[in-house]
Amino acid sequence: MRVSAVLTLWPAHGQSCVLDCPAGDIVGCLNRGTFNSAGARKDRILRPLIQRLPLASALVVLAVTGLVAPARAQARLEAHYSATIAGIPIGTGSWIIDITDTQYSATVNGQTSGLLRAFTGGQGNATARGTLNGGRALSSIYTAAITGRGKRIDSIRIAISNGNVKEYKVDPPADDDPTRVPITETSQRGVLDPMTASMVRMPGTGDPLVPEACQRTHEVFDGRLRYDMQFAFKRMERVKAAKGYSGPVVVCAVYFTPVAGFVPTRTTIRYLARQRDMEIWLAPVTGTRVLVPIRAQGPTPIGQAILEASEFVSTPIQAGANGMKTQ
Repeated sequence: MRVSAVLTLWPAHGQSCVLDCPAGDIVGCLNRGTFNSAGARKDRILRPLIQRLPLASALVVLAVTGLVAPARAQARLEAHYSATIAGIPIGTGSWIIDITDTQYSATVNGQTSGLLRAFTGGQGNATARGTLNGGRALSSIYTAAITGRGKRIDSIRIAISNGNVKEYKVDPPADDDPTRVPITETSQRGVLDPMTASMVRMPGTGDPLVPEACQRTHEVFDGRLRYDMQFAFKRMERVKAAKGYSGPVVVCAVYFTPVAGFVPTRTTIRYLARQRDMEIWLAPVTGTRVLVPIRAQGPTPIGQAILEASEFVSTPIQAGANGMKTQ
């Protein structure tokens, strides 16, 4: 049996291609470059698309890794994730998030793995900083970069103030497709960056792992695409990471709605907008009221995509009398 399907590799670009592979040899097919792409030469699009896998995979959950936090940090999360499609490893990542009473700083680093790493050598990283105000996280600075074989192939920088985009720069820029829905000033208001959009800060003093954690819509701008991510409560589960967190999680259904920066006829956008089986599993960061993804999953045309933490260790941190952090 062969699989002929659209492989979505970098939604922000609205890029996709048709994959025609034996069902039991998906990775081998990727290595051989067995792609057909209407309107573009496969040797021009194959390598850049596959090279974008590490950060694209990591941003499915838009999880978080390491900048140095201020001395009054409440907690630090250190986590390690792996990404698979149809059970085949495609990437790994390491994350840390530092949270204070009023601020957070975070980064995600990812890379391809297995045979895919030998083929692409792709790596990606993203960083975010922002503020915490009541039950909301607000973006300030977001940057992302993707490299392959030591060469930078994609970069993004966004500055946001009070939810409004002040400036942004992407390289390479979007193509000049005349049917692309334009990014207007209006569509750049009241937004979060992709990483901040992954975090949920619960107000109040009660248990944060409640269905209400999923009752929200995040307006997201990633530098190329403005889209809404609507969350809805699905169920409660229990998880046990190989190292770190063991306990309940709240599972949210996730629905993607494009708003601006996209080409309506492109297969990637239409495919993502139709999905009704995407999930994010939220776990608590100890010592805070912040929930972040410990697992994300969703269907693809070639099998289930899963991003899951094997390590999820959160540590309360307090400032000592000399201002140094103590654990």
